[in-house]
Amino acid sequence: MQITTSPSSSPASDERVAEILADPGFGKHFTDHMLTLEWTPEAGWHGGRIEAYGPLSLDPATAVLHYAQETFEGMKAYRHPDGSIWSFRPEANAARMVRSSHRLAFPELPVEDFVQAVDALVAADQRWVPTPDGGENALYLRPFMFASETFLGVRPAEHVTFMVIASPAGAYFKGGIKPVTLWLSEHLTRAGRGGMGAAKTGGNYAASLAAQREGMAKGCDQVVFLDATEGRYVEELGGMNLFFVHADGTIVTPETGTILEGITRASIIELAGHQGHKVEERRFSIDEWREGVASGAITEVFACGTAAVITPVGAVLSEHGEIAAAPGSEVTMALREELVGIQFGRAEDPFGWMHRIV
Repeated sequence: MQITTSPSSSPASDERVAEILADPGFGKHFTDHMLTLEWTPEAGWHGGRIEAYGPLSLDPATAVLHYAQETFEGMKAYRHPDGSIWSFRPEANAARMVRSSHRLAFPELPVEDFVQAVDALVAADQRWVPTPDGGENALYLRPFMFASETFLGVRPAEHVTFMVIASPAGAYFKGGIKPVTLWLSEHLTRAGRGGMGAAKTGGNYAASLAAQREGMAKGCDQVVFLDATEGRYVEELGGMNLFFVHADGTIVTPETGTILEGITRASIIELAGHQGHKVEERRFSIDEWREGVASGAITEVFACGTAAVITPVGAVLSEHGEIAAAPGSEVTMALREELVGIQFGRAEDPFGWMHRIV
């Protein structure tokens, strides 16, 4: 794939970059450049270019603004102790975008082109990749695809734009890792059978926001959704997958189909097996959660995602009472330590997950 580069005429100064990297936050600052590809039925994918980061000019009739035909990914670039820069399982993100594209009636961006595009932007803006200094600062990467055709008919768009932008990100937990408190959404659901729950599309996140607002009003950090059919089975949080550690060492995670197949989730399943745990993917009810914690059968609960990596889960609040926090975090933190160690080059990578960019 051909990608041209037009360097920004007004890049941030080295002093400004250093200032931002010292306290990047999350999603607040963006690098000097962005990458764009376009697709039409006649030309296929074309027009690959890296240019100065800046606003987009969209016609009011641009299809994505009306029909939400959009997908995205979330991943990170990590600077290792020797100064090299790596990404974590980028081909898995690329494959998930292919699956999301099928569900959203988009053209397929080949895996190798996705990886090349992400690598090209990171290489162009490599000075924005933080030095972790023993922490977890990294460069967050946001590839996304949207219907850019100017057309108000309801059909798959015939002009599609794929872009990659990047934003330096600090550790998700400032001041140490703390269990998140959850709100149980008993009236609102995020996705149902045959829907878009397994696609990484903005509509799934929009569907979580009303429940998230409800939970925040109750003092909770995140919301947990139940299945849309019976309202009994745990699915996922607004932006993270769930795991339940049992006293015998078995780990259970809700099965996929209506939930997002997280890259971190898949990695934990493999990593937990490597650490000697039996991992089950199956339906898991809210009653099993409640009764398991009460009886001591469930000793730990944790959530995972790209931003937070792995976080312990505390209490679950609802209109009908509370599920107490599981007492432990030993398995949770062991998994977290090894996974973060692999990502930042501080631990061996026996799975071949890391991909060198620079």
